[in-house]
Amino acid sequence: MDGSVARPRPYLALSLRLATAGTLATMSMLVKVAGERGVELTELIFWRQAITLVCVAVLLAAMGRLADIKTKRLGAHARRAVFGIVGMFFVYGAVMLLPLAEATALSFTAPFFAVLLSVLLFKEKVGRYRWGAVALGFAGVVVLTQPAFGLGSETPISLIGAGVALVAAALVAVISFQIQDLNKTEAPWSIVFWFTAFTTPLMALALPFVIGPHDADTWGLIIAMALCGALAQILLTSSLRFGSAGVILLMDYTSLLWATWYGWSIFERTPPTTLWLGAPLIVAAGLLIAWREKQLAAAKARRIETMEL
Repeated sequence: MDGSVARPRPYLALSLRLATAGTLATMSMLVKVAGERGVELTELIFWRQAITLVCVAVLLAAMGRLADIKTKRLGAHARRAVFGIVGMFFVYGAVMLLPLAEATALSFTAPFFAVLLSVLLFKEKVGRYRWGAVALGFAGVVVLTQPAFGLGSETPISLIGAGVALVAAALVAVISFQIQDLNKTEAPWSIVFWFTAFTTPLMALALPFVIGPHDADTWGLIIAMALCGALAQILLTSSLRFGSAGVILLMDYTSLLWATWYGWSIFERTPPTTLWLGAPLIVAAGLLIAWREKQLAAAKARRIETMEL
């Protein structure tokens, strides 16, 4: 399957991305509930990867697109798999250690780490807009994590959990650069397939040491979580076929609404003041970075066009 957008359908793309955000938030909720029932994190990740691998393979076979997984860059896929599986442990670990809304809000710091990495690794020049966005975003993090430091009157959140969430966001930023590189030569489904193909056997090796007996309800949670992960992956990949990533990724922020609602309805946690104050700063900073990146990309395209003329 070609990674390009052959026929732009912006409303369909936005709808798919909205569904992706809701599905991912639901998966995080199920991870948290399963963790509270005693399911080990490693076991959850195994089922998440194994079921996604089966779903993607069956879907590609049904579409007659198994040829899409052919690759000459197994080494690059393996490196992406290593960072991806470590990142998954931190992402899910943050969900288990923190309230859903706070874990989701802190995950939005990934663009700030991407800016920092672009400076450290690629010596990219970053102007006042993106530096300002990074400062604004981390101001939001400080506000959001105040209770973790014993400041203010809100119910404390885990300081370790906040640290895990920030490490997760940094790893997501690293992985985004890896996927960006793979996208130059690989089809989207190839990237998804090889990630799960490399990591499922790895998690299977650890499974005998962590798997435990579960009742029917817990198995239902595990399977639902894994199916949500697979569905989210399919929805996300599909959304990128029909719309510009720079536009549709803004829909990802709606996952905070889902996380807040799940936190209130399932975990009976009223959103604290720090969430209402800190999360908008983080979201605004992410939007500013997205807007600036779009401007820079457009300017680069105009320069290239001028040179070709």
